[in-house]
Amino acid sequence: MADSIQLEVTYAKPDRQEIISLKLPAGSTIQQAIEASGLLQRHPEIDLAKAKVGIYGKLSRMDTVVRERDRVEIYRPLIADPKEVRKQRAAEGKVMKKGGGAAEE
Repeated sequence: MADSIQLEVTYAKPDRQEIISLKLPAGSTIQQAIEASGLLQRHPEIDLAKAKVGIYGKLSRMDTVVRERDRVEIYRPLIADPKEVRKQRAAEGKVMKKGGGAAEE
């Protein structure tokens, strides 16, 4: 390939991460990179219509053109809402403090 670029496509599950190195024609998109990686065949749970993707942690659209040495990332859906988890932790912390602070009065 005369005008080609080298890049990586990655997908992480809780127990392992897969990184696929690819060489694609210049001007390829994120979607083309993901399809060429073979990750869709190995991980049928990936739904490109719903999945969020990015390059080096920055959310991107499927039609974004990839560049030399980019790392395309396929993100899994969140299991829990981060705001809700923080609220629960804060509430648990208040309960713990109520019982332990009375001895100082």
